Amino acid sequence: MTILCVRFQLPPTREAALPELLGLLEEFTPVVEALPPDGALADLRGAERYFGRDAVALASVIRVRALALYGVDCVIGAGPGPMLARMALRDARLGLTRAVPGGEERDFLADRPVAALPGVGTATARTLCEYGLDTLGRVAAAPLSTLQRLVGAKTGRELYEKASGVDRGRVVPNGVSRSLAADRPFDRDELDPDRHRRALLSAAGDLGARLRAVDKVCRTLTLTVRYADRSATTRSRTLKEPTAHSAALTRTAYDLYEALGLQRARVRSIALRAESLTPAEHASHQLTFDPVDEKVRRIEEVADRARAKFGPRAVMPGSLAA
Repeated sequence: MTILCVRFQLPPTREAALPELLGLLEEFTPVVEALPPDGALADLRGAERYFGRDAVALASVIRVRALALYGVDCVIGAGPGPMLARMALRDARLGLTRAVPGGEERDFLADRPVAALPGVGTATARTLCEYGLDTLGRVAAAPLSTLQRLVGAKTGRELYEKASGVDRGRVVPNGVSRSLAADRPFDRDELDPDRHRRALLSAAGDLGARLRAVDKVCRTLTLTVRYADRSATTRSRTLKEPTAHSAALTRTAYDLYEALGLQRARVRSIALRAESLTPAEHASHQLTFDPVDEKVRRIEEVADRARAKFGPRAVMPGSLAA
């Protein structure tokens, strides 16, 4: 168990503290990958040798330091690779690290539904279940050739290896600066879908303005919805084209929200994160010949100049999004 997946229990008003908590992890290892808005992966192979402790013992030290220095508790999953550490995190509880020891990967995965495996979408899971491959144990026991006929050669091999506990992923050091986030907490647990959508509108407008201010576009948008019981749902979508256009971000945010199918969910906060940022000068824009779209883009340019001259509050975030 050399990889930790850590989720800090950050209140919605303190998600800006993530960089400091990443610094705490970097005191143990330089190989830290941020998982905004509140998590990280840490490769502790070098730290285990240096400190003479295994990853579970180091996880306890990390938890104590996070509480003592920042007043933030965390849940931690540990495993031989990033995928297994992430899946172990789902079973973790406050104060107790959920670990997957080396050699027990197949037993850990065997009874889990195929949809629990990272990278397995709804369509793939449905196809596998139609043929009785509804658990990862059954997928691992199936002939590789069968899986490849069902889901394709490359996907079938990856699925077979992951279901068998083969984790070829690695921790890629990065920084929160490679993405931008906008969080919208509610004063009280919110049931009203209209208020959820207004929060999305505001967050998307904020992200668009910030992306344009640094001449960046994003390729992926991630929605995180936090609920009253401290659980959360995260969904991501790759955009049709990289963009910093607030209206396009808003439409994608609405689509992600609608796909959750929430029924009277008590929502504590909604966060959007723009990821896979690239320079705007390297991005192309598909002309639509839509006068409304072009008008909105011109208004955005005027609003951006107003923000640059009078400050970020000169125009309310989200007020220009369609």
